[in-house]
Order: sequence, then structure tokens, then C-alpha cells
Amino acid sequence: MPRSWIAVASANHVRIGREAGFMQVCHGKAAPLKRSAPGDRVIYYSPTETFGGKDRLQAFTAIGVVKETEAYQVEAHPGFRPWRRDLAWSQALETPIRPLLGRLSFTSNRAGWGYQLRFGLFEIGNDDAEIIAEAMRGEPLMEVAQTCAAVRVQYSLAF
Repeated sequence: MPRSWIAVASANHVRIGREAGFMQVCHGKAAPLKRSAPGDRVIYYSPTETFGGKDRLQAFTAIGVVKETEAYQVEAHPGFRPWRRDLAWSQALETPIRPLLGRLSFTSNRAGWGYQLRFGLFEIGNDDAEIIAEAMRGEPLMEVAQTCAAVRVQYSLAF
């Protein structure tokens, strides 16, 4: 069964990854990416518009499914070699988190709802992923993940 994840990054960094077809978390660390698997769902949350900025956004900004490729390292600029993972991004509207706070189990502690977001990547329940996906796209994300899982099974049976 595919798992669901919340990844955290500024909106401008999420847009770069979305345009190029990859995800990157925790300032390019490999370990968090290696916890995800092909077919897993990833939903990006952006606390700000720009990295290190004070321009609060507090919105879900992208949604996708992890592709079959493993995590890989790139040279983004001299001296910075972040790890990335390829994603199949879906069409999605940037969606504020506040209207969803009372419906998501990982935000049930309203006073400290943002605590988990400090981890950069954390697993959420599929029910929460469905709520967010419906808010962002108007359709359940589970259908995308099940299609990817079916393709993965067909691929493994062929070899």
C-alpha cells in the first residue's frame, strides 16, 4: 500500500522542483528521500513564498507521486550537491492549510499544529492525503497512486 508524505519547502523552491520533475527536502539530505518508495504520494506544504523569507504563505503548494527511480545526487551549484527524487506531479491549486486544520489528524492539536512541519518530511495517513488532494485538485489522490502501483506490478511481472 502506498504511503503518503508531507514535504516542507518554500513555494519558490517547490515550483523549481515541480517544473523540473523532482522533489528535494531537508536542504538536500538523502536519508529522508530514501524513506519514500515508488508509488508513494507527496504533498508539499510551503510555510513561506521564498526560502528564508518572512512572507508567510502556509499553503499546500504541490502534489505528486514518487516515480520508480531511486534518490540521486546532483551538483546544483559549486559546493552544493543535494539529493533528489523524481516525482510525477499532478495539476493542483495552491491551497491554504487553515481551512483544513480541523479536518486533518496531524493538525488535531490546534495550538501546536505546525510542530511536525519542522521535520521537513513526515508521513501522514491516507485519509489526510485524500482530504488535502480533494482540496487541491477536486479528485482523490489515491486513484493516482493505485494507477502507479498497478504499473509497478505489471512492470515487475514482465521481468
